[in-house]
Amino acid sequence: MRLFLGEARTAKEVAYVTAGRLIQHYRDFCLSKGINFTRIESVRPYDTTTLFCGAGMQQYKPHFSDPSCKGTVANSQTCLRLGDLEEIGDGTHFLHFTMLGLFSFREMSVGNAIDFWFEFLATLGLKPDHVTIHPDRLAEWTPLYRGRVPVVPDPECTWSDGNIRGYCTEFYKDGVEIGNIVNPLGTCIDVGFGADRLDMLINGRPPEDVQETLRSAITKIIESGYRPGNKEQGYVLRKLLRSLHRMGGAVDHPFFTEEIARQERLRARYLRLRERHPGMSPEWWFDTHGIELSDMEAPEG
Repeated sequence: MRLFLGEARTAKEVAYVTAGRLIQHYRDFCLSKGINFTRIESVRPYDTTTLFCGAGMQQYKPHFSDPSCKGTVANSQTCLRLGDLEEIGDGTHFLHFTMLGLFSFREMSVGNAIDFWFEFLATLGLKPDHVTIHPDRLAEWTPLYRGRVPVVPDPECTWSDGNIRGYCTEFYKDGVEIGNIVNPLGTCIDVGFGADRLDMLINGRPPEDVQETLRSAITKIIESGYRPGNKEQGYVLRKLLRSLHRMGGAVDHPFFTEEIARQERLRARYLRLRERHPGMSPEWWFDTHGIELSDMEAPEG
């Protein structure tokens, strides 16, 4: 199933339209199963464990450990994972991406979830090349696939948020993980499939380059209500703006222009002060003058 590649649109517009229609297609599929669906565009986190929302399940963590909570919901959650920053541009790490999620609290079984995702992927004309299962669940879960796909044991197929744990099974296509099914506490279901990776496989959309990835992440952080600053989310935004500038890129927003002007002022201050304070640590420069020493020593874009 090819999802409506548009005519006479820019590459960015086509990517936006196809991604949006993929999410809408998933929403309609969930609703046809009687499962409520929510679309969330903000990357604001639901607790203080992360600066940004990094997974669709974050808001549901209390439900997994509450034995009185029962039911099944689905969503599309815009996510941002800073851990992927050094790997962006490789075609599989996006920094900012959308996760298609399915969450069941003591209602759906692992077998039910596997059947659900095989059925949904089939509507896209997509079938995994293989799946992986943790060796501790290999004998129990392999029959749930009913011979539809090769199964490979993988001792890395576990998940934990530090308190809640579960075994998982992962889906692969063309050597890339496209999604997984986690079994938190052995009683719940936590599923996440990457909409961006599915879009690439279905529509052949080329991956964003590093500058495009940075721009989309910056835009999403700003749209989520953050502004550049010296702490937490504001600091991350400021760092991404500087990184984009050093690469020779730009984003059409006043925050970018303001940050570049700010960096020019800081560089002038650093050049004026560095001979007076030789050998001072990066921490001293930042705490005393607000200067990120690595930025001053890096070549200008």
